[in-house]
Amino acid sequence: MEDGDGNGWVGLPDGSKRWGVYGAAGLLLYGTDVAGTGHVLLQHRAEWTHMGGLWGIPGGARNRDETPLEAAIREFREEIAGDLAGYTVVGVHEHDLAVWRYDTFLVRVPELAPFEPGNEESIEIRWVPVTTAESLPLLPAFRTAWPSLVTDLSRSVDAPGVTGATRATGLGRTGGASPAGTS
Repeated sequence: MEDGDGNGWVGLPDGSKRWGVYGAAGLLLYGTDVAGTGHVLLQHRAEWTHMGGLWGIPGGARNRDETPLEAAIREFREEIAGDLAGYTVVGVHEHDLAVWRYDTFLVRVPELAPFEPGNEESIEIRWVPVTTAESLPLLPAFRTAWPSLVTDLSRSVDAPGVTGATRATGLGRTGGASPAGTS
């Protein structure tokens, strides 16, 4: 984890804490295999991290001078080794708690490229079929956000292979729980 001016806990009115003085952001990569089955790239968090041992997406604290997307890409590149090339942002899922916000960027990639842990924050990085992702021990906030994320992916014109939601044109902005589990 690199040091940045956004690292630190934020206290919420309900007494809970979230990581990221200026909020946080992450990337949910989506791609299809040769059979057309939709997959998402998930991160198995190291035991020593907040809510370690669970699965979520790469992401983390936003620095003061970064947009949420810049923070999500920086965090991805810090935590994940591999070539993040040819991606297209197809939507964003915002979880806004007034004093803290998490942005999950839904990103379409042209292929299921190999990725692996890029630092000590990850145990494993894995492409997981969209239809089986819920069977993993997910971070609680990511599990809560998952149905909305799947719906948002299904709305993307370029998201074949996503099941469990009605397809529509366009991709809307939605609210929901903080998917990276920084709660």
